[in-house]
Amino acid sequence: MSGSVKQLTSGRLLARNTGWSLLGTVLPFLVAAVAIPVLIRGLGTERFGLLSIIWVVIGYFSIFDLGLGRALTQMVAEKLGAGREREIPHLAKTALVMTGLIGLGAAALVGLITPWLAGEVLRVPATLRVESVRAFWILAGSLPFIIVSGSLIGLLQAHQKFRAISSIRIVIGSLNFLGPLIVLHWSRSLTAAAAALAATRVLAAVAYTIQYRYAFPSMWHLGHFRTDLLRHLMRFGSWFAADNIIAPLMVYVDRFVIGAVLGLTAVAYYATPYEVVTRLIILPVAFVSVLFPAFTTALAGDEARVAALFGRACRVVVLAMLPVVALIVLFAPEGLALWVGPAFAEHSSVVLRWLAVGVLVHSLAHLPSALVQGAGRPDLVFKLHLAELPLYLVGLWLLLRAYGIEGVALAWTLRVAFNALGLFWLSVRRVPAVRAVAVRAVGAVTAACGGVGLLVLVPGLDLKIGSSVVLLTGTVLLGYREARNMRWRLWPSQTEG
Repeated sequence: MSGSVKQLTSGRLLARNTGWSLLGTVLPFLVAAVAIPVLIRGLGTERFGLLSIIWVVIGYFSIFDLGLGRALTQMVAEKLGAGREREIPHLAKTALVMTGLIGLGAAALVGLITPWLAGEVLRVPATLRVESVRAFWILAGSLPFIIVSGSLIGLLQAHQKFRAISSIRIVIGSLNFLGPLIVLHWSRSLTAAAAALAATRVLAAVAYTIQYRYAFPSMWHLGHFRTDLLRHLMRFGSWFAADNIIAPLMVYVDRFVIGAVLGLTAVAYYATPYEVVTRLIILPVAFVSVLFPAFTTALAGDEARVAALFGRACRVVVLAMLPVVALIVLFAPEGLALWVGPAFAEHSSVVLRWLAVGVLVHSLAHLPSALVQGAGRPDLVFKLHLAELPLYLVGLWLLLRAYGIEGVALAWTLRVAFNALGLFWLSVRRVPAVRAVAVRAVGAVTAACGGVGLLVLVPGLDLKIGSSVVLLTGTVLLGYREARNMRWRLWPSQTEG
């Protein structure tokens, strides 16, 4: 086993990188919470609405690199694990050239459809038409930098350079809101706000390029564009791109169905707890963004190593998510009443409880998903989502008709449970060494969901507070015991069972 594999999958490095990844998500979110109310007052409702659409377009086109960024992470991590570092510059050059061309195509497309988008689709008022068109044209000019940044991030992730990535993301993510806020002192025009956003995307691409060049100076001037590698990247990345299309459909279809059947008020009662509780998934997402290249690197060397890493990752996710989910289930009525009022508490408490249980299951499912993709089979994840989509739609419709929005929450939880079981099964098929770990993880999360469900029966605020103290104490003790056992050394002298 090479020293580079051990270094790139060491527990201390993964723990530290998870922290950096989490910071890169949380800090810009806090900046947004402060900046958005000021932007609404300064720009006005209509201009802010258009600015929010610009943010959506930026985020949407960032995934339209045809999955090359994610594919690049997997393939580079695989080369590192197999000791074939000399092939990496060719992969990097091929991906960067291709994503640059995709970015130019995206820029041309957005530039061409902008007048139609502003006039026919968004129906921008005549007083804002000129500045909105100019804003989208400026945005179009930044798209090559946005899409190329995805490949640069993929390269850095494969080498576990999450500190550099997150440092840049914190700055750029904050400027995403602070940039328009700063130019607001001189102009309320959307054109100025868009220029500020475009400048941050150019700055991000330059920062990622400098970091890559600084971290790997020997690779910068090497490498050639190779069509054979491009075919491999495109074939692998296309599955990520396809999954990026179907997965959001399953996330948002429930709101459209609720609105069509029960009306917009019911949508609000459902969407409000949904938007809050699903934010908890940022923890496993941050964890998995670090584990994905680690799994790939380790798979190239030793499956027993992967099993040890996978088992401990499952325990960390369950221990981190279980107390939060349990507290939500315990105090759902009181929390909603305090936050958004008694009416929401009456209609949304059961919804929040079902969704919280689903979030616990969904959090764990991210781990086998990363393992299957890291093993070189992102197509299996997409095919599983494709198989569950019709089942989910049928279940969603039947449970909505029978139980209203509470039935929708139940349908969502059943879908993520089906998805989790499917992913664990696929992970065992692809990496047989994780079989025992997967069985224990499924058993643990099943028991955890059952225990959380029993908390619904706890009556009275006093008993709920007492139960929460017992729960938190138990979780802290288990976490301390796990930390002592692990000591974040994920290279045990003997294989974990």
